[in-house]
Amino acid sequence: MPPKKRNSGTTQIKEVKSAESVSPNKKECPELSFKKHRDKDAEFVTLCKSLHVTDVVCDHTWSLGKSLQEFMDEIADSQRRVWGACLFVSGIDLDVASFTVTQVLKAVNLNVKQFVALVKKLDVNMNTISTKVHSALTRLENKYDALLALYQRFEKTCRKIFAMAPDNPEWETLRSCWTMFLLAKGRALQKEDDLVIPFQLLLCTLELFIKRCPPDLLQPLYKSAISKFQSPPTRTSRRSQSKAKSRPLEPEVDLQLLKTLSNENDCNGEEVKNVYQTSFLAFLESLDLSRSPDFPQAKDLNQQYEDHYLKSRDIDGRLFFDGDETVLPSKVEILQEEKTPKKNLPDEEVLVPPQTPIRTAMTSILQLRGDLTSNGDQPSNNLLQYFKNCTVDPTQDVLKRLETIGQEFSRKFGEAVGPHCVGLGWQRFKLGTRLYYKIMEAMLKSEEKRLSVQNFSKLLNDATFHKSLLACALEVVMATYRESSWRTGGYNHVGAGDPVETHLCFPWILDVVHLPAFDFYKVIESFIKAEPTLSKDIVKHLETCENLIMERIAWRAGSPLFELLRQEHGGGAADQVETTASISQPLQHNHTAADLYLSPVRPGRDLPPETPATPTSQTSSQPLNQPAGHTPRLPKSNSLSLFYKKLYRLAYTRLQLLCSYLLSSHPELEPIIWTLFQHTLQHEHELMRDRHLDQLMMSAMYAICKVKSVDLRFKTIVTAYKNMANASQETFKHVLITEGHYDSIIVFYNLVFMQKLKTNILQYASTRPPTLSPIPQIPRSPYKFPNSPLRVPGSNNVYISPLKSSRMSPGIMTPRSKMLVSIGESFGLPNRFQKINQMVNSGDRSFKRSLDPSSAPKPLKRLRFDVDGQDEADSSKSGRDSTLILKLAEMSSTRNRMQEQKMKEDAESKKE
Repeated sequence: MPPKKRNSGTTQIKEVKSAESVSPNKKECPELSFKKHRDKDAEFVTLCKSLHVTDVVCDHTWSLGKSLQEFMDEIADSQRRVWGACLFVSGIDLDVASFTVTQVLKAVNLNVKQFVALVKKLDVNMNTISTKVHSALTRLENKYDALLALYQRFEKTCRKIFAMAPDNPEWETLRSCWTMFLLAKGRALQKEDDLVIPFQLLLCTLELFIKRCPPDLLQPLYKSAISKFQSPPTRTSRRSQSKAKSRPLEPEVDLQLLKTLSNENDCNGEEVKNVYQTSFLAFLESLDLSRSPDFPQAKDLNQQYEDHYLKSRDIDGRLFFDGDETVLPSKVEILQEEKTPKKNLPDEEVLVPPQTPIRTAMTSILQLRGDLTSNGDQPSNNLLQYFKNCTVDPTQDVLKRLETIGQEFSRKFGEAVGPHCVGLGWQRFKLGTRLYYKIMEAMLKSEEKRLSVQNFSKLLNDATFHKSLLACALEVVMATYRESSWRTGGYNHVGAGDPVETHLCFPWILDVVHLPAFDFYKVIESFIKAEPTLSKDIVKHLETCENLIMERIAWRAGSPLFELLRQEHGGGAADQVETTASISQPLQHNHTAADLYLSPVRPGRDLPPETPATPTSQTSSQPLNQPAGHTPRLPKSNSLSLFYKKLYRLAYTRLQLLCSYLLSSHPELEPIIWTLFQHTLQHEHELMRDRHLDQLMMSAMYAICKVKSVDLRFKTIVTAYKNMANASQETFKHVLITEGHYDSIIVFYNLVFMQKLKTNILQYASTRPPTLSPIPQIPRSPYKFPNSPLRVPGSNNVYISPLKSSRMSPGIMTPRSKMLVSIGESFGLPNRFQKINQMVNSGDRSFKRSLDPSSAPKPLKRLRFDVDGQDEADSSKSGRDSTLILKLAEMSSTRNRMQEQKMKEDAESKKE
């Protein structure tokens, strides 16, 4: 629930409110003159004057607002709020520090989410909101989400720690605790949208305040957790600090207390201790508080945070403690939170805790660390044996490579996160190393079984393979800690002016290990198959990384992809990377990571699936014997062929979605657009250099609609494109035109795309258009878990889904593997749940038959709860629970029918 407003009238609150009327650079900003702006609306000038903006910003904002007049109905908000949003846009574009975000929010009476939504609405034309503004807006939204999650957890944790109510005078001490955390976060960390390290920093701040708090204000758990050798804390003023210096100093960190805090919050104690001894202790020393037995002075903390907040021009994090409306969650978010299952009775326990962002992150980290507990920092004996079996032992090269990359990783981690976080970087790297060894061993075991060989010398001495596998393991660790994200898409483009602040987002890891994206893509699918314990979120993350590579990153200048394409098209190999006929074939391949990293390993034609691949210890890329006088035909690259198969399917999937938005009344155009799109990717792939797949897609759509006399404007295409999940502003606002010069997608189409493909485009208007390209078969993603929840027909909120476990593969789950609970209606007392669990899990069928059969004469159909459809229960149920059992049976039967219908539809689509 949102925090309550407090009207205690403290000096801290007064200082906060007075600060809101002060400009960050008031001394540097000349006074705005009403006389100079007589041509503008008086209310607008008053707003500008209250925010101390310069004349330049005032003029720029007024022009921007006037240009939006005709779109006011579309924007659907008050004129004053639109002016506030325009002031924000102008301030970012002109880089003039005249006000903070909080000051704008106060001036126009909006909260953060409402303000972000309004600024996005201003983008009525493709040039209204620059990529610079969009980057700042994304950063603001991400920071707010992180701060809100941290404050909600702070408030909940304080109620568990302190035995006092919000109306207690001592409660104001927690305001200083929260302010101190904000100041520590701002000084120690550069990455503002992270959750894990800031939360660990919050626990360190709480540890400091708990030690200084009188024991009678603590809950029993924390009262007993304080070290017994610690002298009783007292609250002293600065005047009496000289007397306090004579008493024994407390330890820098109370390990027992920190351990209790960590355990209660699902944190790893060693990680929290590391954060304390590096980042937090350095922060305390900067305040001269590292060994002080007193509470930090609230006035000093407040003033120092005030300076930090005004300098950052951001939101005032102290307002969370006041329950200020500018930082409160929207009503929609509160309603969603209230829908979380609540306890039926006060004495009941919550079976499944609400999955808040921080709890989700902590759970994922605990699972990752638990999965790697048995894996050491050195290769296992089995892995060392594989190394020894090689013609050339790779052990020393592997260890030396890890040492070098580890130093680089931790150094750059510290640069991105904070100057004192190098040690945390080493911790992340060690986890990544364990996962790297684990996956490598699993891959080699699979290859040994597949090829019946034990000598993998060629593969294990391939540095690219090792760097790719290590990079993938590190990316999994980073994503688990929520330090790598796909929210911004990692859109770090060359020559883009101000880069999007993605910090550790993919493809950051590729720069650390100096690895081309095309080489990284080869390991992703094999990595996922080798580690069945990966969570759904991590699998989704790796799939997104693969899509980013195919759509953009692999096409950067200098990528090995272009050299492979040159060889394929001009080196005597296959005349095209993927035959047109194979596009419509199912995406089935037997290539493992070993095949892809040693590719090309086969002649121009693929061997039959049953033909074993050449052992990796003796792989040769020599061509088959050619007739005399003929140019040798180079082997075909497995990695390039598979890349293009996946690329075509990704491209068509996106085109199909965009056509469904825009051309539902012209279905005949979709295959024609696809033919031009596919032709461009195959024969004009140079157009993809330093560009994006979606740029070619939108250009192909516009071109075909143009020659087919269908009225479809680029603005309409872009508007629809924004609704796609993968869409990014930079895709259509920042397109490479010539070297070093970028412009909008319209300019790209006119000056580049149309000029290159004009002859081909015009063919589609002739009486003999080009032959249509086959439509790719879109299979179920190999990275998605099967059997998504299915809604029961006739019900709005009843779904059936297979049992899932974060620690077990869904394919091996049965009701005996996990307790079952039926949810969807009120069952009264908790023993009803126990009876259901007992019934389903019991191996004794007599329990199920012991109920009175009179009310249920017909035997129930089999209940299928596991993924493989193994039958568990088959008997008649009746008595007091008969209604419930019949309900379960009906839901199961419905699920079976839906699955059968889905299988039937899939079979029919394959035939088509």
